[in-house]
Amino acid sequence: MANSPQSKKRARQNARRYQINKARRSRIRTFLRKVEEAIAAGDREAAAEALRRAQPELMRGVTKGVLHKKTAARKMSRLSSRVKAIG
Repeated sequence: MANSPQSKKRARQNARRYQINKARRSRIRTFLRKVEEAIAAGDREAAAEALRRAQPELMRGVTKGVLHKKTAARKMSRLSSRVKAIG
């Protein structure tokens, strides 16, 4: 358990950051799920639009430290190839 004032403050900061990062991850997953649903429905226009909206969310996750840069790049690459394959 945290004893010093410094470690107590760090525990508070960690708890707050955890909640913020959790919300960011959830938001990113929601955008990715919309792309997945459009791909499953076979709607190329909707999938392309959802992908266009998901891309900045993924990149924002990278800049905020929620995702690794290459993880986001891999997700974008795989989703875009799946969107292109609809047809």
